[in-house]
Amino acid sequence: MSILDTTQLALESAMSGSALRQTLLTNNLANANTPGYKPQDVNFQGTLASAMATGQSPTSVQYTPYTVQSTVSADGNGVNAEQTSAQLASNGLLYEDLTAVAAQREQILLYAIGGPGA
Repeated sequence: MSILDTTQLALESAMSGSALRQTLLTNNLANANTPGYKPQDVNFQGTLASAMATGQSPTSVQYTPYTVQSTVSADGNGVNAEQTSAQLASNGLLYEDLTAVAAQREQILLYAIGGPGA
């Protein structure tokens, strides 16, 4: 039996999905000038919400990247650098929020059991 509840497990899974998205978005931005490059993304929030709605454990959720079918330049590249930069910033802030909430929940558990920092 785990001392972590479903909320904590979902937070950790969302952090993993957000980290994957950050990697994909960074890769997209790095390839903004690569002819024919198609960007990738992952819908970790929708995947996690769907899994939890069906009773699936957050720890068993697998995040699968997909290719975005778009072309924004004459050479066939599908990366919009400005939009991708904004997505990177937004996802980075989301990751920070997720880690802050997870850390606070862990502090509450430590306090409740009389651990360090209590």
